[in-house]
Amino acid sequence: MELNQETLKKAYNYLSKDDCLNYLIVHFSDVIDITERYSENYAKALADLIIEQQVSFKAAITIKKRFTNMIRDLSNDEVLELKLDDLQSIGISYRKASYIQNVYTYFQESKFNFISASDKDVISELVTIKGIGLWSAQMFLIFVLMRIDIFSQGDLALMNSLKINYNIDIKNKKTVESLVEQWSPYKSVASLLLWKSIEDKYYYT
Repeated sequence: MELNQETLKKAYNYLSKDDCLNYLIVHFSDVIDITERYSENYAKALADLIIEQQVSFKAAITIKKRFTNMIRDLSNDEVLELKLDDLQSIGISYRKASYIQNVYTYFQESKFNFISASDKDVISELVTIKGIGLWSAQMFLIFVLMRIDIFSQGDLALMNSLKINYNIDIKNKKTVESLVEQWSPYKSVASLLLWKSIEDKYYYT
């Protein structure tokens, strides 16, 4: 099942059994945009995720805009021809610049079928690219492949939202997993609500 408007409605109906999520659904269901980070260019989508790694939400938006403007009229092959210094000029480190090149190199050669592959296989494939870890692979599943049952315990904002909204010890893995599993098969939608909660500083507790 793919994350689309129809699935979103089903997910809201299912997740509304959770008092906290129901509270967030009432407030945010009209403004959640499932396509805000989508790109049909997988290399560009992953490059944006690399930019987002370990920077603030605000900084990521600014740098992603610069990257988008830089490559606007370029093919993937032409992006690969950019020098690392050019990529660094948008405000990223040498390491991130090289990771972006790794991603574009991968998609020059890859024949992997992301659409038909399982969540697990997508993650296994993506983490073979230097610079792409579990978090980036999970974000790719949610925002690019529109998979509906993903929750990332490695996402700081998501875990902080859990801590505030549910008043739980997020260091207790079993407690977190027990709560999150109740949202299956719509964990991605719960994630979207929890992200929006912390972004807008609008909490259940």
